[in-house]
Amino acid sequence: MNILITGGAGYIGSHVCLNLLDKGHNVTVIDDLSIGHEKLIPKKTEFIKANINDTETLNKLFQKKSFDALMHLAGFIQVEESVKYPDKYFNNNTKNAAILFENCSNNGLKNIIFASTAAVYGNPNKKTIKEGTDLNPLNPYGESKVQTENKLIQMQKENKINYLILRYFNVAGADPKLRSGLISKKTTHLIKIITEAVVGKRDSVTIFGNDYNTPDGTAIRDYIHVSDLADIHVKSLEYLLEKKQSIIMNCGYGKGYSVKQVLDAMNKICNRKIKIEYGNRRSGDTVSLVSDTSKLKKTIKWTPNYNNLETILDTAIKWEVKLQKEKIL
Repeated sequence: MNILITGGAGYIGSHVCLNLLDKGHNVTVIDDLSIGHEKLIPKKTEFIKANINDTETLNKLFQKKSFDALMHLAGFIQVEESVKYPDKYFNNNTKNAAILFENCSNNGLKNIIFASTAAVYGNPNKKTIKEGTDLNPLNPYGESKVQTENKLIQMQKENKINYLILRYFNVAGADPKLRSGLISKKTTHLIKIITEAVVGKRDSVTIFGNDYNTPDGTAIRDYIHVSDLADIHVKSLEYLLEKKQSIIMNCGYGKGYSVKQVLDAMNKICNRKIKIEYGNRRSGDTVSLVSDTSKLKKTIKWTPNYNNLETILDTAIKWEVKLQKEKIL
């Protein structure tokens, strides 16, 4: 198949590229490298440096090539930044995505897989979250994704496209072959921050809020290995192309770990004690986000390969060591 991926120079996008290439598909990447890294784009892809709102460049591409599907993974993702600069998020994540979707539809590209987020749910106060849970985002990042989902739903009602919306929970780890992983100058990912502390890039790890209504007072998240998430994309693609049914699915493991539990697991793996500091809760953060993945498993018959916190942490550390050795950031 010929697949167009936006955000292919990013953390998740590069892993999706690898998975598609491993399965023999052709991949074209669109990325403006504003937050992505060209070194993460697999060499076998065709890379076009452009923003998703660049209709002129995309039209030239569509005239030259036909695609079976678009995987739209480009977007800004930092909750704290979105609270400070909401317009940046609505312009890029919502307005530019709408331009992209319309352009794809006008050029006969009707199958779209969209990277959404568990942030659309806000703070639902449920043990596990189903796709039908009310959407109540607590920050502009989450709201920008809700609005983009709504754009796809509207376009599908108008018979312009078929969509598959994937709501990511907390993505972590790195490709087991270390072909890709998370590169970030200013990360907000807990596991990335912890691995930086392990290799000495930072002196300590700050826990933002230890007074949440959880067993140990720290926030709870559902962590999914990035390679399992990439596999979900490929299986979702096969489902969408075969069934032409538009659907929304959660992407997680259905098990939550608190910040302290993740730190304890890392201390055990590394046989050391990471220095912890405590800070105030961050604006827009939620207490607990754990997925109900029954719909995902039933729909695409998906079974995870890396459903283990130690495996996630182990691949994350090995990637961080590789970055340090190769003096990348």
